[in-house]
Amino acid sequence: MVKEGDCIALIGFMGAGKSAVGELLAEELGMEFVDLDGVIAREAGMSIDTIFTREGEDGFRRRERDALTEQLASGGMVLSCGGGVVTREENVEMLRRRCRVFLLDISESTAMERLRGSSGRPLLSDEGLETAVPRLMRERARLYRRAAHEIVDANEVSTRELAKEIAARWRKSESRRRGEGTRST
Repeated sequence: MVKEGDCIALIGFMGAGKSAVGELLAEELGMEFVDLDGVIAREAGMSIDTIFTREGEDGFRRRERDALTEQLASGGMVLSCGGGVVTREENVEMLRRRCRVFLLDISESTAMERLRGSSGRPLLSDEGLETAVPRLMRERARLYRRAAHEIVDANEVSTRELAKEIAARWRKSESRRRGEGTRST
């Protein structure tokens, strides 16, 4: 059984930098890096966009839950989650129980800037960026904050700086969790 805190999970809106930061963070900490959307696409044998087209959001969310459950069966990883992972309570419960969850928090303007011209984002394709981003950010803001153990401002910081900040915070939380540095003399 994986103990609480054995994994680091990165959550946040599309374009927050979860995958880029996650790779650097895993390297910094000597942990495995897992991109949950990559796992889902690989196991399905099709792109996320194709899964949404063929199975709808509900079908994708079922695959996401199953992949999350499978990945969290082992520890010692940095897990980059898709932007909507927090829309299912069972996912949030699993993440909070088995991981230290960091929210990479970005503003609406940062999201718009980073997502402009990107493809493969099925939830943005129907409404368009200017409508979908504000709506989805409003819908998910409370969910992200409730799921996170810690919030990191990811607006104007490099991915390397974010990885170093999260690594330092994680080390500190692990030290507290294990009772290091709390010995009385």
